[in-house]
Amino acid sequence: MKKSGILNRHLSGALAQLGHTDLVVVCDVGLPIPAGPAVVDLAFRAGVPSFAEVLTGLLEELEVEGAIAATEVRQANPECGALLDRHFPGLQLVPHEELKTLTRQARLVVRTGEARPYANVALRCGVPF
Repeated sequence: MKKSGILNRHLSGALAQLGHTDLVVVCDVGLPIPAGPAVVDLAFRAGVPSFAEVLTGLLEELEVEGAIAATEVRQANPECGALLDRHFPGLQLVPHEELKTLTRQARLVVRTGEARPYANVALRCGVPF
């Protein structure tokens, strides 16, 4: 059995298939997930696992060249907004409706147990060189 890193086999396998510029959306339990992208649902119960835990774990596994979040996050969920600003100094902000539309283009959606509004981010995969 794998000893460290991401243990969820569905998530680990999905991450291994990502390529440069693919989008990965990390979302709360309330974001509508469109048909199309692969979905790994990690939600166990409200708040478990948290958005912060999942995002931190994914960033240990992924090279990210850009991130997009909803403009509303900074006001409606300041803790999440601050977390995103810390991880992504060049964070791009778009209206929430646009982020939902962008989710249709994702290759992978990772659903967390987060139950606070606007805890969502689209990550554009980079390359490690």
